[in-house]
Formats: sequence, structure tokens, C-alpha cells
Amino acid sequence: MTSLDFWTPGDEVSVRDAFGRILSYMADQRADWVLLDADVAGGTGAKPLVNSHPDRVMQFGIAEQNMMAASAGVADTGLIPVVSTFAAFGCMRAHEQFRTAVAYAGRNVKLCCSHIGLDVGPDGATAQMLEDLATMRAIPGVTVISPADANEFMLAFQAILDHEGPVYMRIGRSPTPVVYDASHRFEIGRAHRIRDGRSVSVFATGVMVARALAAADVLAKDGIDVRVVNVSTIKPIDQQEVVSAAQETAGIVTAEDHNILGGLGGAVAECLAEHSPAPMRFVGVRDTFGKSGEHDELPALFGIDSEAIIKACRELTE
Repeated sequence: MTSLDFWTPGDEVSVRDAFGRILSYMADQRADWVLLDADVAGGTGAKPLVNSHPDRVMQFGIAEQNMMAASAGVADTGLIPVVSTFAAFGCMRAHEQFRTAVAYAGRNVKLCCSHIGLDVGPDGATAQMLEDLATMRAIPGVTVISPADANEFMLAFQAILDHEGPVYMRIGRSPTPVVYDASHRFEIGRAHRIRDGRSVSVFATGVMVARALAAADVLAKDGIDVRVVNVSTIKPIDQQEVVSAAQETAGIVTAEDHNILGGLGGAVAECLAEHSPAPMRFVGVRDTFGKSGEHDELPALFGIDSEAIIKACRELTE
């Protein structure tokens, strides 16, 4: 692959398609990284790399704890291990190995996991990882990233390869509206204000960014001017952007495809409590497990669709 092709804003694209595309592209650009797979390349989106560059893939089978421990050794050789599996296995089953063998030593491992949130859809509660942002955010020294769309994911992947230290990044499974074009500039640790506004602020991450923009369009018809901020880096949180929103708008709504405990909402609330207390509303899964269903039906059922964001914004502006 000689050039990196981006999708057009408005297209419906799965982030795991972006994972496959950027892996193959970066394999041609850099020889300093290798993919570690647990026999799920078809599910994570990594299959294009397996087909195009099989020599860049280390296959561990269904042995995620071994794979994670081995990534620490790979990192010590100078190669950058990109560890890929489903989030339930990478963040939970191999959590101790990631915490102790990777993060405790500050090793340069990049953990990229698919099957996150209700975005997983029909695979149901056991695969719908609603706790990953919380559990990974709590590990010292780990950078946590949740891109808004396929194009931002490809930019973020290049950035995490350049970043020194352990990183966890989400890979969405279901088709999601593309928000950004090829001119977007991604920077670890920086939130991006996509839409300015003075009435209320919505801090969204992942699939919720497109829903926040849709909600802002509806609210604008009623004279509610919504600031929409894409928080693609959950840790470290962009404190300056959070404080600005608290001081310049009536309050902050956080929107995430994740448990309301410990994820984006928790990170923003912690920042506000210390630096600039402000009214908040949390749009997320309300401390319950998911269930099997289509990815475009579950958001309304669990209260994480655009309507939920609209309702929360109205509460803060009434």
C-alpha cells in the first residue's frame, strides 16, 4: 500500500476496517513494530495485515495472558508490540499481565482492543465491554484513547506508535458515521472542539461523537447553542478544555458507550471537582450489563442515543 486512503465524512464505516487499513499501510512505512494476535484477526479487523504481511504477525492462539506477558519481552527487544484481541480478553482476562509486566515497567506496548461497549451488538453482554475505560484508566502510566471514527483511528494509530509508553486504544466494531476528513490533526492528550457553543457543552467519545453532533443540530432549532467536544484521549484528560467549558457554558454533559462509572464521565467529573465545579449530566450505560441486540437498536434501549443527549442538555439549560 503506497498511500493511505481516508473515508469521506458522512460515510458509515466500522473502525475495525480502519484498523486493517492502517496496519497494512504502516507495515510498509515502518519496520519497528509487530502485531500480536490471539486468533481473532477476523474479528478485530487485523486480517488484511495477516494476508499482506504475515511475517509481521505473531500468533498466540486463544492464550491472551501468555500473549500479554510475551508482549513485554517483545518490547524489550526494541520492537513495538501491537497487541490485538477482544476487549473482554485484553482488558479483563489479561489485566494482571498488562498491569504488572507492561505498565509497571513502563514498557512500550500498544493494546488495541475491539468489541467495546454496546457497539458490539448481537454478541451480547459477555462481549460488550462496558468497563474497559475504567479499568485501564486506573492503571498508572497508561494512556487511554477512544477515537471518534475510522479516520481519526488511523491518525491515532500513527500517534501511538510514536508515543513512548503503554497505550490502550478502542476499536469499534459496528458502522459509525465518519466525522473527520483527512485534514484532521490528532494529538494525544488534546480534546477537539468540533462545534463551538455557549449554552451547554457535550463531551463525547467514540461512537457518541456523531450522536452528540446530531443532538446539537436538533437543539439549535430551539435556540440551544451546544458546544461539542470530542474527547479521544480519555487519559490524560484535556483539563484546559474541561475547565473552559465549565466556565463558559451552563454545564457539561458527558456521552460515552461505557458504564457511567469510571469512564469519560468520571474523568471529567474528577477534573471539575478539583479545578472548576459545574453542573453535570452523564449519558452512558447506567451500571448494568448489556444484552444482545442490533447495534442501532441498543443505544435507545440503554439511553445512550442522541435523544438521551438532547434530554440531558435540556435539563442543564432549563
